[in-house]
Amino acid sequence: MKLVPLGDRVVLKQVEAEETTKSGIVLPGAAKEKPQQAEVIAVGPGTEEVKMEVAVGDKVIYSKYAGTEVKLGEDEYIVVKQNDILAIVK
Repeated sequence: MKLVPLGDRVVLKQVEAEETTKSGIVLPGAAKEKPQQAEVIAVGPGTEEVKMEVAVGDKVIYSKYAGTEVKLGEDEYIVVKQNDILAIVK
């Protein structure tokens, strides 16, 4: 199966959460914060009002409570509107 976003929507796959802090402390599963950084997996065609500014493969930062979580097989994705993406990480 493949997700194909419509309109100005983007499919993201979250990057793995950090398991240790910078000082070397190992975090248990419950203490890990969900990362707000993800990789763009698919991009919709846009709309007449919205030109798509992200491309497949871009690393992005998105709003904390944005999108809809979707699970396909073993993989989990987040479908967000483009305006929920805050920045592209270069």
